[in-house]
Amino acid sequence: MTYRWILPMALLLCVSTTALSVNYDLLRSQLRSSNSACQKLLRQLNGAPQRCPEDTMNFQVPEEIEQAQQFQKEDAALVIYEMLQHTLRIFRRNFASTGWNETIVENLLVKVHLQMDRLETNLEEIMEEESSTWGNTTILRLKKYYGRIVQYLKAKKYSHCAWTVVQAEMLRSLAFLNGLIDYLQN
Repeated sequence: MTYRWILPMALLLCVSTTALSVNYDLLRSQLRSSNSACQKLLRQLNGAPQRCPEDTMNFQVPEEIEQAQQFQKEDAALVIYEMLQHTLRIFRRNFASTGWNETIVENLLVKVHLQMDRLETNLEEIMEEESSTWGNTTILRLKKYYGRIVQYLKAKKYSHCAWTVVQAEMLRSLAFLNGLIDYLQN
């Protein structure tokens, strides 16, 4: 009696695995497109680092992000989500002194939030299946990295020049994000 359930269960497992693999391909494509749109929006903001030569900062991107090693797609998804979450938080801060077009900033926030929404379904599956200590260490380093960016903005009282430096850093961060997105494949 139990043997007649083995074949249907095996087929269900195969279909589920295939569906998940297709989701990663689709997710990668969607994230790459949205991330490209975010980079374009960031470039549209009127910031020029050369106008603020005294305002430079090395925010110390975690090495495993800057020189991406071989990531598992599950770890990459967690790290991408964390980076997007902090990017969203940074651009929700007081940017009034920048003279930036609020519509562009709002569109940027919408695009980042959309990427996070797309990742959430996959992250729920990942959290159910495994717990990664590797991801926890990287996420802690990312929190410190983004914390340094926030501290810099606070110390500079959210000045136009500080935001210009942060804008350049966020463009750099989104470029690293592209590298991580590549790990979301079958």
